[in-house]
Amino acid sequence: MKSYKDLEIYKESKKLAVEIHKISLSLPKFELYEEGSQIRRSSKAVTSAIVEGFGRRRYKADFIKFLIYGQSECDETILHLDFLFETESFKNMEVYNQIKNEYSMLSKRINTFIQWVENNWNNFNKPETDNQ
Repeated sequence: MKSYKDLEIYKESKKLAVEIHKISLSLPKFELYEEGSQIRRSSKAVTSAIVEGFGRRRYKADFIKFLIYGQSECDETILHLDFLFETESFKNMEVYNQIKNEYSMLSKRINTFIQWVENNWNNFNKPETDNQ
């Protein structure tokens, strides 16, 4: 794995953040800068944390810490989505359920990846020069 772009959790989190961004722009004007801003930031923070953690992957604890941040931002995004739906600022139940399920699955995938990193650290973090 040479780049964070190779991580499935990165690809999925970025795709979802773009979806959330587009959805948030269709919110009522009074929510656009309140809850809309919050959900945009938390959804993008999932991806940002994954990227930052990957950049710090030389240090196992830092890498895991940022993956945990990404997972918590994922859960925060679900909370903001719930707020928007329950206050009827976002009324599309089908899209709400789909996005919520995708974020729940992403949270589980991040958790699984954290466990994998914890158990396979030596194999994951081998420098390319060791293979010569």
